[in-house]
Amino acid sequence: MELTLDISLDPTLGCGQAHRWRKIGDSWEGVIGEQIVCLKQIDGGISVDGTEDSQSILHYLGADDDLDDIIREISEKDPYVASLASRCPGLRILRQEPWECTATYLLATNANVKRIASMVESVCNTFGKDLGGRSSFPTPKEILDKKEEICSCRLGFREPRLIELAEKVENNEHDPYSLCGLDYTECVEELKKINGIGPKVADCIALFAYKHLNAFPVDARISKVMEERYGITGSYRKVSEYGMDLFGRYAGYAQEFLYHSDFI
Repeated sequence: MELTLDISLDPTLGCGQAHRWRKIGDSWEGVIGEQIVCLKQIDGGISVDGTEDSQSILHYLGADDDLDDIIREISEKDPYVASLASRCPGLRILRQEPWECTATYLLATNANVKRIASMVESVCNTFGKDLGGRSSFPTPKEILDKKEEICSCRLGFREPRLIELAEKVENNEHDPYSLCGLDYTECVEELKKINGIGPKVADCIALFAYKHLNAFPVDARISKVMEERYGITGSYRKVSEYGMDLFGRYAGYAQEFLYHSDFI
């Protein structure tokens, strides 16, 4: 299947938004739901193997984002971001499934991208369904049914947090899908009620799972860029709000370009 879409797969799938994509030759292999999907860059779009569900692929890749309008708007607000965007056309923000994104970013606390990917894959292999070479991301029930095996995943201090989150979702104490209708502030406040989720992780989940494109997550790399480029230092809230105020409704896209400024 071939899809027409203004996207560049390398920066979109390789920039650390999601952690289950592998570059194999000139293709990207990942797992979406219970399907192993291979995406390849072609002229004017992508080729897709592993599924015929074009709508789910387009949704996941953020095809409804008007990339021209987004880049134009954030570029008008800052010449540095304009230069980054011009050197990295086709970068899109993914639309990740809420439960998987929440659990993944709970694991992402105090870990680099390689470590996060290793932990996520270990959780999938331990608790998820075998899809033939890869495993699905487990449901809360699948985790709880074999929770005594979590030690094999080597998650460290994140182990009880993941079990607790699975219990809350399974017991309807937290419904990831109920957050879809909330505004940005309500969404992050609900997310921060989960043990192990602070402001940065909440902003990542709001951006990558709930389409709050105004979110501006701040980690050590963004803190450094914001200090060097804009002279902004201080608390998480101060730096994040500066980014949101500067870039407006598409601050999350600006953040992605700034995050990868060393590689663009």
